Amino acid sequence: MPFITTSDGTEIFYKDWGSKDATPIVFHHGWPLSADDWDNQMMFFLQQGFRVIAHDRRGHGRSTQTWTGNEMDTYAADVAALTDALDLKGAIHVGHSTGGGEVAHYVARAKPGRVAKAVLIGAVPPIMVKSDKNPGGLPIGVFDGFRKALVDNRAQFFIDVPAGPFYGYNRAGAKVDQGVIDNWWRQGMMGGAKAHYDCIKAFSETDFTEDLKNIDVPTFVMHGDDDQIVPYADSAPLAVKLLKNGTLKTYKGLPHGLCTTHPDIVNADLLAFIRG
Repeated sequence: MPFITTSDGTEIFYKDWGSKDATPIVFHHGWPLSADDWDNQMMFFLQQGFRVIAHDRRGHGRSTQTWTGNEMDTYAADVAALTDALDLKGAIHVGHSTGGGEVAHYVARAKPGRVAKAVLIGAVPPIMVKSDKNPGGLPIGVFDGFRKALVDNRAQFFIDVPAGPFYGYNRAGAKVDQGVIDNWWRQGMMGGAKAHYDCIKAFSETDFTEDLKNIDVPTFVMHGDDDQIVPYADSAPLAVKLLKNGTLKTYKGLPHGLCTTHPDIVNADLLAFIRG
């Protein structure tokens, strides 16, 4: 399996499919998942003639189960190390949820020529946690609850999240897909509990405001208005106002995990933005 080794000795697993001469699309997964969460999108865009790349964030999936560096500065540095190793130029970076925060943090710091466009899907920016500066955010107690549930019984917690709010399976009339729930659990349990615990702070308390202001490339913000994990009103509309060249598309009734539940809609809109 392909890995790169970062400056602190962490091994980052990645997939790299397609012609090296094709336009690269780099996918950034959410918490606590892995590159496998992008299988549908990677297959779709591979068949459209793109080069598709996805990595397991440190502490997640097949990458090293780190006990340090589980925060956005290091996550972005790991992405920079990967893009340097693969010498990616003019790439499109697509991030879901926590991966959207990683995209914002990386793209705002990327070397000239590395990034052509960015996409934030159900993403955590500008900032999730409630404060005097962010009165619409979620109380810190919500994230403390995540941490407690992870420590008390990570295996059960990683069933409860996908079986309920992540994919909207707790909504009346929802068609529940057990395979999707099992795959979420499988990906989550591959990673390290310490890294997952630390990442809750990274995705909930990192303020991406300055990152968003510093992004120059065209950026597509996609968000379901029935997102129960990253509430719509305090994320996508605020993020797009901070971007210099941002476009917002709101998906009525779609959940946080819309890339999995509605790939036909997401993939078509991604393709139009990338080719546009």
